[in-house]
Amino acid sequence: MSDAVPTDPPPRAARGPEPARAGDEIVFGPLPVGALGRRSAGWWGAMTLILTEAVLFGYLLFSYAFLALHPGGGWDGVEPPSFRLSGPNTALLLASSGVVHLGGRALRRGRPRRAAGWLALGAAMGAAFLGVQGLEWAEKPFSLDTHAYGSLYFVITGFHGAHVLAGLLMLIPAALWCRLGRVDGRRDAPVAVATAYWHFVDAVWVAVFATLYVSPHLLAGGGP
Repeated sequence: MSDAVPTDPPPRAARGPEPARAGDEIVFGPLPVGALGRRSAGWWGAMTLILTEAVLFGYLLFSYAFLALHPGGGWDGVEPPSFRLSGPNTALLLASSGVVHLGGRALRRGRPRRAAGWLALGAAMGAAFLGVQGLEWAEKPFSLDTHAYGSLYFVITGFHGAHVLAGLLMLIPAALWCRLGRVDGRRDAPVAVATAYWHFVDAVWVAVFATLYVSPHLLAGGGP
């Protein structure tokens, strides 16, 4: 006979959770899909990207202000921009930020289909903003290489337009994932990142609009 002393099995805590059993079959629950919103690495990566992009926009707007206020410089012969298209377009983009916020809130409240609708509507409003921006570009009497003002105007608004397009490429898949049930109120990192980026794009436009559209009228001492 063996002198080996039988040992007791390790406690359940050491062995990990037992899978559920149905008869002779072992039934495992569904694996979690998606990261936990603001606790995910993707969220913090997006925040780092947003901070970097904000610095780039800051440099561009500083360049505009430096040239506009430079002694003997300014925008001689350039008429202040009109608010005919830019005003309603600004209101449209800011309204889209509220719509996207409603989408994120609906998802957190467990209504992914409603969230998909809000996000899709926000994306459509963003696409309309780009369309109106294109119309405004076509009406400008100057081009990118006409003078310093034209260069900065098209570079700044074009750079912002590229970010709006990037935001659309985030919102559209986020809406689709909500519609397909790929995300929920707890694991909502893709939607949280997309909505945060969209709010950033809208906030940047406020700074761009104040600098490129409002400040020239203030410096000229006239009204819109």
